[in-house]
Amino acid sequence: MPNILFLSSDSDFAADLSEQISLYAKDFVILNHDDAGLIDMIILDEQADKLEELRLNHPRTPVILLQKSGDERVGSTALNNVVFKPLSLDKLLNQIKSGINLLENTEDGYLTFNKYIVRPIKKDIYNQRNQEVVKLTEKEVAIIKYLYRCRDRIVTKNELLQEVWGYSPDVSTHTIETHIYRLRQKVEHEDAEAQLILTEDGGYRLKIC
Repeated sequence: MPNILFLSSDSDFAADLSEQISLYAKDFVILNHDDAGLIDMIILDEQADKLEELRLNHPRTPVILLQKSGDERVGSTALNNVVFKPLSLDKLLNQIKSGINLLENTEDGYLTFNKYIVRPIKKDIYNQRNQEVVKLTEKEVAIIKYLYRCRDRIVTKNELLQEVWGYSPDVSTHTIETHIYRLRQKVEHEDAEAQLILTEDGGYRLKIC
């Protein structure tokens, strides 16, 4: 689930647009303040003066700058994309998805921990110990990405179930246990030094180092 940081001084506009984005792109997580953790995309509403400050904390994160038509203070670049108001929701969603794909398809979007490199777009994990590349399923990538975002704490089975599968009557915590077990079998090969996911206090966390 991509994390999108949405910064706007217009609370009504921000609430309305966030609701529309969530309605048509249910896998996006909209944040309205710069939390610690992985940010996949930034939407900056008519605040071009904050761009330089944002770049200090998020040097390679794609930014969509919303501007009034005719305002040319900041031009589009590889990482800065300008979208003019009034907005086309379809165009904005396409720009968001393109920006996230751009990030995840470069080294800046790779997830690196414990001598592993996860490449989300390629859906694989590279083990630097033995140079092995293992293909991952979409759900396996989603599990690792969520644990990576929450790497400073233990994630419960119910939380992981909700965040990766959403509210579905067809899945249970047993589904999580099965996916985690298969993921470990594919990647770890019973190598204690190559542990990928740790089980602690009824939940999970990545072994970061």
